[in-house]
Amino acid sequence: MPADVLEKPATVEDVAREVSKIRSIVTDAVEDGVRSARQAIKHGRYAAEDVIEEAQHAVKQRPLQAMGIAFAAGVLAGAFLAWIGFRCR
Repeated sequence: MPADVLEKPATVEDVAREVSKIRSIVTDAVEDGVRSARQAIKHGRYAAEDVIEEAQHAVKQRPLQAMGIAFAAGVLAGAFLAWIGFRCR
């Protein structure tokens, strides 16, 4: 087979046929990639919605604990920003 390819010169039709095959392969690969990306986005959205629902449920079950955690996070964020501010001077 390789010897036949070397002996026979490629015609325009052969080249066009090969280009068409390559184009269809690339098109299929891109479509598969887009389909996979859309599916990953959909799964990510569902996971984010689940986390939000669980957080809302946890806040409803333990409101004082949620307020304490939010307060502590605020204090830590403020302390960190103050530390960064003093460090940059």
